[in-house]
Amino acid sequence: MLNSPIRSLEKIGPSYENKLRNLDIHTIENLLYHFPVRYEDRRVLDKLNNLVLGQKASVEGVIWQIKTTRTKYGKFLTFATINDGTSSLECVWFNQAYINRVIKSGQKLGFSGKVENFNGKLTLINPEYEFISPNSFPIHTRGLVPVYPETKGVSSKWLRSKISWLIKSKILTGFEILPNHILKRYNLIGWTESIKNIHFPANLDQINRAKKRLAFEELFLLQLEGKKIRLDWQENLTSYPFVVDRKKIDRFIAELPFSLTKAQKTVLKEIYRDLGKNKPMNRLLQGDVGSGKTIVAVIISYIAFLNKKEVVFMAPTEILANQHFKTLSSLLNPYGMKVGLQTGSTKTKSKVNLQVGTHALITSKILTKNIGLIIIDEQQRFGVKQRSLLRKRNTKAHYLTMSATPIPRTMALTLYGDLDLSIIDELPVGRKKVRTFVVPPEKRDRAYTFIRKHLRKGSQAFIICPLIDPSETLVSVKSATAEWEKLKTKIFPEYSVDLLHGRLKSKEKNAVITKFKKGKSDVLVSTPVVEVGIDVPNATIMVVEAAERFGLAQLHQIRGRVGRGSNESFCLLFTESQDLEVLKRLAHMETSHLGLELAELDLKIRGPGQLLGTAQHGVKPLKIADLSNNDLINKSKIEAEIIIKSDPKLNKHPLLKSKLASEKMSPD
Repeated sequence: MLNSPIRSLEKIGPSYENKLRNLDIHTIENLLYHFPVRYEDRRVLDKLNNLVLGQKASVEGVIWQIKTTRTKYGKFLTFATINDGTSSLECVWFNQAYINRVIKSGQKLGFSGKVENFNGKLTLINPEYEFISPNSFPIHTRGLVPVYPETKGVSSKWLRSKISWLIKSKILTGFEILPNHILKRYNLIGWTESIKNIHFPANLDQINRAKKRLAFEELFLLQLEGKKIRLDWQENLTSYPFVVDRKKIDRFIAELPFSLTKAQKTVLKEIYRDLGKNKPMNRLLQGDVGSGKTIVAVIISYIAFLNKKEVVFMAPTEILANQHFKTLSSLLNPYGMKVGLQTGSTKTKSKVNLQVGTHALITSKILTKNIGLIIIDEQQRFGVKQRSLLRKRNTKAHYLTMSATPIPRTMALTLYGDLDLSIIDELPVGRKKVRTFVVPPEKRDRAYTFIRKHLRKGSQAFIICPLIDPSETLVSVKSATAEWEKLKTKIFPEYSVDLLHGRLKSKEKNAVITKFKKGKSDVLVSTPVVEVGIDVPNATIMVVEAAERFGLAQLHQIRGRVGRGSNESFCLLFTESQDLEVLKRLAHMETSHLGLELAELDLKIRGPGQLLGTAQHGVKPLKIADLSNNDLINKSKIEAEIIIKSDPKLNKHPLLKSKLASEKMSPD
C-alpha cells in the first residue's frame, strides 16, 4: 500500500527512517512523490578513445584490474582499469576501499564522471558506477538521470535505486485518483505513467507531460480540500448571528481620529453580511502594510461587544501582540470594553471583553463558550490544521484572519480555498510614499552620510540584515551581529545603536523595542523580525542589507515599518550584486508602492516559492505545481467544483477521499 510507512520497505531500518524524515519522507507514497530537482543528461554513451580533459562522460567498459592502496597519510585510493574495446581508462576513488570488495575483474560496468588529470593520465575521479546486465537499462550512468533533494546519508543514487525498485514492483497498479473524464478532457497521462516518467524519463517530452499531470493533480487536490472544508464549515456549524446596530457603529466610526477609506467600507459591508448569518464567518482579510486592517478588526470587535460576546485576537509574536494591545485598548476602552493581554511574559488575570495574545492562545483555557469572534493576525503563519483545531474548540465563533503579505488573488484563492476573501487595495488618505533607492557598493559611504544627516535632525533608522550571525558559506551576506558591531564603533559611534533578533528572550526584545520607540536609541539593527509589529512614527530611514536576498513583497513589508509619521521617509536597498537582472528587479521598488503589484512581479520573476518566503509557515510547499500557471489553476478549480457539487462527501470517489484523508492536505 502506498500509505505504508517507509520502514516497511526492505533494508530501511530506524537509521534510514530518521534520515528520510529530514526529507519529509514518511511513507512509500512520500518517496514516490520525492521529485527530482534536475536531470543529468547522460544519454550519449562516450567511447574511451574520444575522451578529452574536463569532459563529463558516460562510458561502459569491462574491469581489467582493480586494487586499493594506502597513501603515506593513511588515506585509501582504489584504482580500476576499464576497457571498452577502443581504449583503456583508469578510474580512482578516494577513501572508498569497499569498492574493491564490490567490483571484480571481468565485470561490465557503466561509469559517469568528469575526466580529469591524475598522475599525468586521463582519469575518471570518483565516478558513479553501476553493473550492466542484458536485462536492465542503467539508471545512474545512462539516460536522463534524476538528481534529488538529498540529506546526509541519503544520496541521489540511493533514492534512484529505491524508487526504481518500487516502479518495477506491482505497487503502482490500480492507483489513479483523477477521474478518467478529467484525464481525457485535459490530455493528461495516467498516474503510473507520470510517476515512471518524472523519475526515469526517456526524453524531455516525457518530463513535461509528467509534470503537467502531477501539477494538475497537486492543484486539484489543494482546491478540492479547500472546497470540502468550506462545505463542511457551512453545513455542520452554527453561529451566533450578530445584530449590527448601524447607528452605534456609524457613531463609533465617526468618532475615530481618521476617516475610513472606500476599500475599508467595502470590506466592512462584506463582513457585516457574514456576521448576520447563522453560519460562522470564515473570512481572510488581505491588505497592504498600513492599509487599515486593524481598524476593521476594532470595529467588528465592538460589534461583538454590543452583542455581549467576547473576542480573542491572536498575533504571531509578542511584539505584535503588545502593539495590538495598545492600539485596541486606546480605541475600545472609552466604550467600556476591557482589553487584556496574555503572552509568555504578560498575563491579564481580570475578566476582559477582548483578549489579545500570541497564537499560543489556541490551546488556552480562555477560549470559553462565550467567545463570539476570533481574529487571527498574520494568517500565513497559521495553517489549516491550526484553524481546524480552533473550530473544534469554538464551533460557533465567527473567524476573521488577516494578512499583510501581498498575495495575488488567484494564488490566495488557491492556497486558502477554505476562506472567503476580502482585499483592502487602498491606502489611507495622506499616507506618504516611502522614497526608495537601490544603493550599489560605490554609493554606500554617501548613504551613511545621508543617514547621519537625518539622525542629526532627530530621526531614527532601521538597518535590516538577512542573518543573525556571520555565515561561513555566505561570507558576502551581512549579519546583524557583525553589522551592529561595525555600525556602533565605526559608522555611527556618536549615536546609540541597538541590536534586535529572534534569539533574544522576550524581555530583552521588549526592552530593545521600548527603548527605540521612546527615542532613547537612534539606530536599530535587526533581522526581518521587524517585518511586522513595530510602529515607530519617528523612524524615517529603512536600510536593507543584501536586499537581493529578499523578495519584492517582503521588501515592501519591511519598507512599511517607516513612513508611519508625518515626516518624509526613505528606504535604502543595499546590494553588492552586479547582476543586471537582480538590479532590474530591485529597481521596481523605486517606482512601485503597491504590495499586490510587487507580489505579481515577484510571482513572474522569482516564482511562488520566493514570493511566499520562508516565513510562510502556514503554507504547504508545492512539490511540482506553479502558482503562476493561471490556466492550470483555473482548470483544476473548475473540476474540483464539479466533483464537490456532485459528490460532496466524495463517496463516489474513494481514492480521492482516501488521498485527502491520508495527506490531511494540511499546509502546516
